[in-house]
Amino acid sequence: MKELLLGNEAVARGLYEAGCRVVSSYPGTPSTEITERAAEYDAMTVEWAPNEKVAMEVAGGAAIAGARSFCGMKHVGLNVAADPLFTLSYTGVNAGLVIAVADDPGMHSSQNEQDSRHYALASKTMMLEPADSEECLQYTKRAFELSEQFDTPVIVRLTTRISHSRSLTQTGERVDNGLKPYTKDAQKYVMMPAMARPRHAFVEQRILAQTEWAETSPLNTVEYNSKKIGVITSGACYQYAKEALGDKASYLKLGCVDPLPVRLLKDFAMQFEQVYVIEELDDFIETHCAKHGIAVIGKAVFSLLGEYSQSVIAKTILGEEKEFLATDIAVPGRPPVLCTGCPHRGLFYALKKLKVFVSGDIGCYTLAALPPLSMIDTVICMGASVSALHGRNKADPANAKKSVAVIGDSTFIHSGITGLIDIAYNKSDSVVIILDNSITGMTGHQDNPTTGKTIKGEPASAVNLELLVKAVGIERVVVVDPNNLQATENAIRAELEADGPSVVISRRPCALLKYVKHSPALAVDKEKCVACKMCMRIGCPAISFKDGKSSIDPTQCVGCGVCKQLCKFGAIS
Repeated sequence: MKELLLGNEAVARGLYEAGCRVVSSYPGTPSTEITERAAEYDAMTVEWAPNEKVAMEVAGGAAIAGARSFCGMKHVGLNVAADPLFTLSYTGVNAGLVIAVADDPGMHSSQNEQDSRHYALASKTMMLEPADSEECLQYTKRAFELSEQFDTPVIVRLTTRISHSRSLTQTGERVDNGLKPYTKDAQKYVMMPAMARPRHAFVEQRILAQTEWAETSPLNTVEYNSKKIGVITSGACYQYAKEALGDKASYLKLGCVDPLPVRLLKDFAMQFEQVYVIEELDDFIETHCAKHGIAVIGKAVFSLLGEYSQSVIAKTILGEEKEFLATDIAVPGRPPVLCTGCPHRGLFYALKKLKVFVSGDIGCYTLAALPPLSMIDTVICMGASVSALHGRNKADPANAKKSVAVIGDSTFIHSGITGLIDIAYNKSDSVVIILDNSITGMTGHQDNPTTGKTIKGEPASAVNLELLVKAVGIERVVVVDPNNLQATENAIRAELEADGPSVVISRRPCALLKYVKHSPALAVDKEKCVACKMCMRIGCPAISFKDGKSSIDPTQCVGCGVCKQLCKFGAIS
């Protein structure tokens, strides 16, 4: 039947219909919903892995065992999973192995704009790029077939607009091919140098076969209209171009973006006065065209930055600008902010009082970099807060007592543990604060190995952070409630003053968790309020100033009491 599905939901449906048996992923916007939706199909074993590298290895192991398998991640997650990806390209598969990576042009929820097409080229794997939800479903199914046909992992590349937009999709029935028999073959699956050398030769021959396939693949389609303008494009950019240019241009839509065809591109390009390559982020297709002597116009007129749009394409190619309405009302900006009652707010206020350098990480707490808290100094990647603090303190030991690292519970499991081992092993005088809010917060409340539940809500073993931290060699471990400002400040100050490494666990569940029971909303006594604005220093969205006095919105306040501790005049109760 026909359903209106998100691109991510359509990928999950494609997994189900293709007979996928094992799904292992790590949540990351904009890819998260693929695995969440896949978990609703009982025919598949679906799990959250501690990180993307583990997820890729789980899926790879399952594929070698004979089960069609999948792992999904956002673009920066593919960096973490790159190690097994490159070698799985050499070993190939037994049953199909499909990987979805969701890029984020425009950085809606990411720390960089990474073009994952380069990973397909570098790892010598195939990559498909759907342009709507129907193609997300069909390309996912086709990816399993291509994986088994060419003995290779196949990557399905999405972008935010494809992952998070809905379009009509034709769903079908599941076809389960069963578990393929495994045959022991060290020459294929054991990648030591003597075996890897001939496998590299196999990979290069495989690329030639895939390129020949791409020349006539039904995934690469041509639409003829005008003979003046030709457009070579893929994914979301195809949708933008079609809407912007209509029948004023002809289109070569590439459903397979690696390997790219050669003859097909040459035959298409020679028919038009001007040929444009429209692709977000890097000049991936354009560079391929230039390598093969195909004259195209690309980044000379289009940006290397951010997302494109219909208006950008129409203006660039046709010189047309649409009229639009404007308002003379000065609408104030609304920057992202920690939620009302967020347990991280009290922790960062305590750090601000201590005037320390904060090595930050990826998660909700990254928002503490913004005013009025302004208490994150650096953010690099998942887990880097711990390792970077170690490096800073080794480089500048005189200021080790004035610096800390902060990292969430899920991020600590993802890639913070090894950094903490480094601190213990190399005798770093460092204080690491684990912000344990009992969930994976920023990507939408996914369970993780510390929560005691699987992706399906089933009971599971929960990592005991205190015991884990002590097991890797940290002797000083203290747990604090971040909503108790004075106790939190005192505990962190004590650890900064102590010799050797230590860990502070700032523990309070996320305020948005359904099981958290909140206190009644607080209110301001206008007679007692002296307008000192101390309560404004924590950046709580429930607190504002009206008529020269502090005011608390009762529809937002969850009664956490942090602001009450700041008021020296007893105006908040």
